[in-house]
Amino acid sequence: MISRFVLRIYSLSSVSTVLFAFALVFWPGNAFPQTVSTRQEIARILVLENVKVQNGIVSGVIRNRSPHTVRNVELFMRYTWLWDDERHPGKVDPGTSTIYTLRQEISPGGTARFTFTPSPPVPRIRGGQFDTSVSVAGFTEIIPQKR
Repeated sequence: MISRFVLRIYSLSSVSTVLFAFALVFWPGNAFPQTVSTRQEIARILVLENVKVQNGIVSGVIRNRSPHTVRNVELFMRYTWLWDDERHPGKVDPGTSTIYTLRQEISPGGTARFTFTPSPPVPRIRGGQFDTSVSVAGFTEIIPQKR
């Protein structure tokens, strides 16, 4: 008698689990579409201007060419180490990279200044130099809903 009772509870719990999983998978929810863009598509929306690098500190201006507000602009900062003697490089490559997120919104046609100071600072060592590059890694474009 107990074994039948346990069997019923087990089968009911199995059915309940399957129904719950089915409901979670097919429950209508909010859609948050993301688009992966090429560099050319990003360049039509955001442009980096007047980028300057001094002692590892990167500054510049981001221009929004989009007809929509843009926020959460992520900049990819890459510090590539170039050895003076590439045939005999050192044992440790001091090159690094990081993502910097600009927290302000940029209105359509507007600009925003940025300054990135790496932490820890870029090391000052002999045997080569840093080649620093900046590119847009991501952003959120605010497109109003049409009803």
